[in-house]
Amino acid sequence: MFSKEKKVVHTHEQALDALQDYCAYQDRCHKEARQKLRDLGYFGDPAEVVICDLIKDKYLDEERFARSFSRGKFKMNKWGKQKIIRELKQRQISAYCIKKALTEIEEEDYQRVIDAELERRDRLERKATHPYLRRRKLADYMFQRGFESHRTWEAINRLEL
Repeated sequence: MFSKEKKVVHTHEQALDALQDYCAYQDRCHKEARQKLRDLGYFGDPAEVVICDLIKDKYLDEERFARSFSRGKFKMNKWGKQKIIRELKQRQISAYCIKKALTEIEEEDYQRVIDAELERRDRLERKATHPYLRRRKLADYMFQRGFESHRTWEAINRLEL
């Protein structure tokens, strides 16, 4: 068996180079960058200096990260705003950046996704014969995806069940 050795950095330049590559690949939040530095064995104040250098050189930008995260999770994964907010909070993104991130989602597109996801899921839930059970299953699915309850119930009421 081959053992995978953990890469360890010893100097500021090594840490900065490693994190620049890491952040250039895709947008990262500060929490992810700090975790990567810990994984590389670079801790404490020197690690914070690397984070500051990355911010100064525009490799790290929490607002840019939040906006691209929000856009991607909505368009690719069909996540609702509640789930996006929850995930951004887990990554310790500020309320200001979360608010800016949600502006990336157009209201018309959001409503269109709610309706399309409900219709798609309703085709799968046809076997639930009782209408109340079917409505409940649809609602639970949408809540799990992070869509707001009032929007979900309004969309379910528009469906012809």
